[in-house]
Amino acid sequence: MNKEQIINELCAGIEELDEERINKAVEEAIKIRVPFEEALNGGLSTGIRKVGERFESGELYLPHLVIAGDLMDKAVDRLANELPRKEDEKTTGSTIIIGTVEGDIHEIGKNIVALMMRVEGFKVVDIGVDVTVDNFILSAKDNQADIIGASALLTTTQYEQKKLIERLVAEDLRGNYKVMVGGGQVTSEWAKEIGADGFGKDAAEAVKVAQEIIGKS
Repeated sequence: MNKEQIINELCAGIEELDEERINKAVEEAIKIRVPFEEALNGGLSTGIRKVGERFESGELYLPHLVIAGDLMDKAVDRLANELPRKEDEKTTGSTIIIGTVEGDIHEIGKNIVALMMRVEGFKVVDIGVDVTVDNFILSAKDNQADIIGASALLTTTQYEQKKLIERLVAEDLRGNYKVMVGGGQVTSEWAKEIGADGFGKDAAEAVKVAQEIIGKS
């Protein structure tokens, strides 16, 4: 296979959730030294974007989305270790810390947002569910995050989003991070009330807002 064929195979393998096809294309990419950015952006990301579109249209379901994300993560790890990269570029884009706030263990929405952020080039650090304010801030510091994304499905846990922003202000860190909020009962009005930088009612909007608030729309 030539480079164009390999990139097309990476895309098709992700879209069809075909691990064997992806692995074969990955090995071919390594064999002829396809640049990492081209394999990622032209192949894998394009494929998973198509998966996301089919999910949003109702053609695919959450399990398909999760499988596609896992397949992409494995392929990216392999390619990143083997292929040449442009060291002077931040190829993964800006970094977002994402988690579900303390007292809340819902993660489906968070996982979808995390996957769509990865598709658009963000480096995503998913810190899970039931995350304390302290852990949000610690993870943001450790990973030099640009954005902190805090999800809350329950009305009773939304106040953890407010608490996070208040803690950032109190510790004189508010200017270091953009804060995005989301979740089942979260609204744009709530986001404005607590001083968040962005809100997305769904994964697609969350990605657009994230791009806007870091100036990469």
